Amino acid sequence: MTITVAVAGATGKMGRLATRLIDEADDLELHAGLDSSSSLDELAGADVVLDVTHPAASAGIVEAAIEAGAAVVVGTSGWSRERIAEVETRLREADATSGVIFVPNFSIGSVLGSAFAAFAARHFDSIEIVEAHHAGKVDSPSGTAVRTAELIAASRGELGPVSAPHADQRARGQLVSGVPIHSLRMDGILADQRVVLGAPGESLQITHSTIAPTAYEAGILLALRRAPSAEGVTVGLDALLGLELPDGR
Repeated sequence: MTITVAVAGATGKMGRLATRLIDEADDLELHAGLDSSSSLDELAGADVVLDVTHPAASAGIVEAAIEAGAAVVVGTSGWSRERIAEVETRLREADATSGVIFVPNFSIGSVLGSAFAAFAARHFDSIEIVEAHHAGKVDSPSGTAVRTAELIAASRGELGPVSAPHADQRARGQLVSGVPIHSLRMDGILADQRVVLGAPGESLQITHSTIAPTAYEAGILLALRRAPSAEGVTVGLDALLGLELPDGR
């Protein structure tokens, strides 16, 4: 069966990458490529809508896709737990038969790095995240770092929050689910995340670096192929990879 895909944000870097992958795949077909001047009516008839736009436009695209009855893959950052919960409510109200997959990072290696950090978090009380992206990234902290912090907090469960600095120590990072996140936005970097875990007498660092956009290809294809059978809201590729992680939403 061929899956038809509408790409919102088709003229951006991720949109161009996704469009090429769709064109090269035997089981995928481009339904429409939308830019900022396109009408959202073009989403109608697509099996899957891939949103790789920007935070200000993403919510409207997701809403339009749900109304059109399409499954949605959201690769746009900036979605908080509260906003994702609103999408869950919207799907129930619409009695939707299709689902929405939120993907903070399409890199399989990045997803595994976050999973490793969540597992290790049960054994360390001191944990901080340092993430770096190119200068053009408009949001901070990154969706990947937020997802990692949420997974860390969920993994610790009854262990309680990590040892974090006082809230007035703003130079120590932004607290997300009790985990400090430090963000860098600068030239010469594509994407990098380092989770530093400390305990008396030792330190563990889990680092993932994205060297080229090809790192996202396998994750994009996986999400697009699984989207038509998705139900409700799914957060992260870890669920599609069969990784048994605590719910970090």
